[in-house]
Order: sequence, then structure tokens, then C-alpha cells
Amino acid sequence: MKKIIFIFSLLFSPFFWAQSAFENANKLYQEEKYQEAAQTYESILNSGKQSAEIYFNLGNCYYKLHKIAPSIYNFEKALQLSPNDEEIKTNLDFARKMALDDIKIIPKVGFHKLISDFTSKYYYDTWAWIAVGLAFGFLLFFLGYYFSSTTFKKRLFFTGMFVLIVGILVSTFSGIYEKNRAESERPAIVFVESVPLKGEPKVNAPETTTIHEGTKVYVLESTSNWKKVELTDETTGWIESSTIKELK
Repeated sequence: MKKIIFIFSLLFSPFFWAQSAFENANKLYQEEKYQEAAQTYESILNSGKQSAEIYFNLGNCYYKLHKIAPSIYNFEKALQLSPNDEEIKTNLDFARKMALDDIKIIPKVGFHKLISDFTSKYYYDTWAWIAVGLAFGFLLFFLGYYFSSTTFKKRLFFTGMFVLIVGILVSTFSGIYEKNRAESERPAIVFVESVPLKGEPKVNAPETTTIHEGTKVYVLESTSNWKKVELTDETTGWIESSTIKELK
């Protein structure tokens, strides 16, 4: 019996510690002790626990401390875990307004935009759960069809099965599309006050422009201590790896 209790404590003590630390961090935030609250949230993340709520609250702490890059970074992390949360989107917009750079976002057009707008409504694992739920619904409709005694009911269940199959295919495709997109994109946030964007991965290479703290970039490739990045206006260039922090 003592062995079982010991194993139970080993399994669940990290959870109880994280929950206690989270509540303590929330209390510190309410007391306007933002630096202490941020350190507590960071300790939870360092222990391997993560959630949209932790990243969101941590982003709020850094926003209150006027730390642009950490604020934007943590709001972006929260949005990755909860892509439809309007409160996260709102606070992220507020944090972005603190950044010096106002780089235009070139919108996607055509069929690709329609697909992206639809599939990005949910994270890829959410699409997977939707597909599982629809598959379970299909099984129920199949049983209803199989045991129906009238033609009308059979037609009704058959129609439902067809709709559910379409739903399964759409959600499966959406999940695969989002997973591939998530794996191919390497977003990052600039964590230094300013950094020159260079034409080549060399210290003495000519500068094309300068970007500032909090700017979001997308890593295209890496070499030695340099990364080739693309801005949201499709400008590309090389920056030192130590100046950015990747979101994935």
C-alpha cells in the first residue's frame, strides 16, 4: 500500500506543484508584482508544463514591464496553442504596437488563401479530434442504417453517412495541411533592440535594412551563426542567430 501511495505521489506531485505555482503567479500578478510573477510562470514552463494560459499570463507580465520581445513572444506561443482565442489576439495586437517596426503584411490571394483561412481556424490536433468525432458519428449512423426497418429511415441514415464521410475527409485534409504548414514555417521574434538585415551571412556584408525588437520573422535557412529570414512584406536577408528566438 505504501508503495502505491509513493508511486501516486511521484506521478501527481509535479502536477500539484505546477498548479500551486500557477495560482501563486496569478496572485503575484494581481498584486502588481509583475517581475516575480513572470519568474514564477517561467519556472513552470522550465519544468516542462505549458499551456495557453501560462504563456498568455506571462505575456501580460512582460507587457506590464514594457518588455516588447518577451511579451510578443509569449502571446504568440499562447496563440499557437489556442489559435481562436480573441483575448490573446487582442493583447498580441497591443504588444505589437509597442514595436518600432510597422512592416506591412502582404496578404495571400486566390485559392491558397481560401484553404489557409479555413484550415487555420483550428490547430492540426483539433482537426484530428474532429475527424475522430465524425468517425464515431458515422459508426452510429451505420448502425442506424443497418437496423432500420423502413426505406425512409435507411435513406435518412445513408444521407447522414454521406455527409459525415465528407466531413471526415475535409477534417483529415485540413489537419494534414495545417500540420505540414506548422512544420514548414519557422517563425521567430527579434530579441535585440535593433539588428541589421544583411545581403550575405557575413559581418562585413552590406545592410539592406534594420529591424527592431519584437519584429516577427520567418527563418528560411541556417548556416553557422547566421539565419536567413523573411519579413512579412517578403523582404529577405541574413541576421545573426543570437538576435532572434524561434517560436517552435
